[in-house]
Amino acid sequence: MYNSQLHQQVNAALKRNKIDIAGADNAFYVRMIASAATMQELYNELYARHPAGEQLFHQLIDVVIKAYVARGAALKRKDDEKAALGDWFLSNDITGMSLYVDRFCGNLKNLGNKLDYFEKLGVNFLHLLPIFESPEGESDGGYAVSDFRKVDKRFGTMKDLGTLQQKMIAADMYLMVDIVLNHTSSRHEWAEKAKQGDAKYQDYFYMYDADSPIPEQFERHMPEIFPESSPGNFTFVPECNKWVMTVFHGYQWDLNYTNPAVFVDMVDTVLFYANLGVDILRIDAPIFIWKQLGTICQNLPETHTILRLIKQCVLAATPGMALLAEAIAAPKDIMKYFGTGLFKGKECDFAYNATQMALQWDMLATGTIRVMLGAQHDIAQKPHGATWITYTRCHDDIGLAYDDNIIRMGGFEPYEHRRFLWEYYSGKFPGSPSTGALFSVNPKTGDARISGSLAAMCGLEKASAEKDQPAVETALSKILLMQAHSFFLGGVPMLFYGDELGYTNDYSYLTDPGKSYDNRWMHRPVIDWKKNKLIDKPGTAEQRIFAATQKLISIRRKLPVVADHSNITWLAPYNIHVAGYLRQHNGKQLFCVFNFSAEEAFLTWYAFREHNNELDKVYDHWAEREFTVGSNEKFLIIEPYGFHLFEVV
Repeated sequence: MYNSQLHQQVNAALKRNKIDIAGADNAFYVRMIASAATMQELYNELYARHPAGEQLFHQLIDVVIKAYVARGAALKRKDDEKAALGDWFLSNDITGMSLYVDRFCGNLKNLGNKLDYFEKLGVNFLHLLPIFESPEGESDGGYAVSDFRKVDKRFGTMKDLGTLQQKMIAADMYLMVDIVLNHTSSRHEWAEKAKQGDAKYQDYFYMYDADSPIPEQFERHMPEIFPESSPGNFTFVPECNKWVMTVFHGYQWDLNYTNPAVFVDMVDTVLFYANLGVDILRIDAPIFIWKQLGTICQNLPETHTILRLIKQCVLAATPGMALLAEAIAAPKDIMKYFGTGLFKGKECDFAYNATQMALQWDMLATGTIRVMLGAQHDIAQKPHGATWITYTRCHDDIGLAYDDNIIRMGGFEPYEHRRFLWEYYSGKFPGSPSTGALFSVNPKTGDARISGSLAAMCGLEKASAEKDQPAVETALSKILLMQAHSFFLGGVPMLFYGDELGYTNDYSYLTDPGKSYDNRWMHRPVIDWKKNKLIDKPGTAEQRIFAATQKLISIRRKLPVVADHSNITWLAPYNIHVAGYLRQHNGKQLFCVFNFSAEEAFLTWYAFREHNNELDKVYDHWAEREFTVGSNEKFLIIEPYGFHLFEVV
């Protein structure tokens, strides 16, 4: 419904900021007018009753307009180019890598000199794990931010970041950085002012008097995130004699989004990142943003209102930047971060396909696909126009939080099944080749998560230490199986640095007091560039993994059918060890089949003919040869941990 008062308010703000609504800024004017009513509606859902709500909405409008004004001409041109492509991030041309700048190559300047390495591999999208200022020793890997607008000196300067971004643009590369919306470091300016008794900034956090019953009331329902290293959800602050909510670590203070001043300041930061040239903004841990007594304070409806409102602000001011929700939750909950109802496909553009990632590890340990298939109905609900980050592992631990009913559908008892996986990947299960470790073990619930590099959990570390060449070969096959399976699912594949050449666990973290309590650092290696030169030495594990990864990226780039058009169909489980899916679009078909068993797998050709009765020949892009499709009574024989990428010819 047309709101003339709002229109006048927006026009007045545009005039104050000297926006040329009929000329150079017309496209922005149209976007702003189109978004303003939705922005106001969403904002009022949260803050209509707040005493400063109306005043801060006016401020929000100004923040959006000023962000557009500050956006450079080159970024505005890039916005137009992306708009012409439509949903540019659905493309099969994009392959990413996530990395810690300091552990990868020292600093941002050095990273700018490593772009040829990514070009050689085929990676054209970099996710820089947290680079903004955080206190050494209390950084949570950079997720305890003390200044959202200052690059940490360990990595360089804001100027260095700008130089890197310009080099990446010249190389046709995309950039992703993190924003930590849920909390700040206890040493952030806002937190320091709160410690000093400033009431304005105490209201930026969930702070309560020493004798308040509210923290205990919250604790009754809130789970512990790090029960080993940081039990509970509140930390006492002696400087001001108050409790503050700290869901993650005691040095990470949760922001209070019931205060609209917090929201407006954080939107300003979101748009600041957009104007640094960020293509995709990774919103860390969004499921925790909104807190409410009597709930577990996760995945609450208001969280989605906040994200939708942020999306509207971005669409108006900086439309070339996509949003990624790092929502690690069950598929039904993850889907909500793409938007629901009238906002379906209009909340976040990306989410991590975390359930599928964890289920790959389930398949690798059990050798069966039964549990994985049970999750596919929920995963398939992703709306068209949004997409996944697909991956085998990331900087974080691997959780096994998929639904108990999915495990039961696979024929297993949930707790015993998870215990098997924990023991298998931590190397405790008899015959396990893995050398991972359990992370964040909760003695109250028996729950745990898993740390370890891709290569270590696939058995390469143990096999190499024991000089067991057959086991090395098996480990290499497992590594490539896992990567290939995630590459062709649909979405943007994201490598984790070091996995492209088989880095095993890095135990140097044990000697660093700021990291030794957190075994996730074992899979966050310090890169040895002498070791990396082995990618050019034929026959080495490094060369074989790098070349194979290079080949997978190249194959994917050749096949438009792999772009995410919500075009995946799972093959019937004619062999319970073989995961198979069909990608089809514009008359093209690609069958991808993966044997998660240590034995040869026999798959009836009917698994393919069921989807194309006229099949005669298929071309395997991996083996680089043609196969004649046999009759329904004959079988494709897939090697142990082998796979095929069959295009119908």
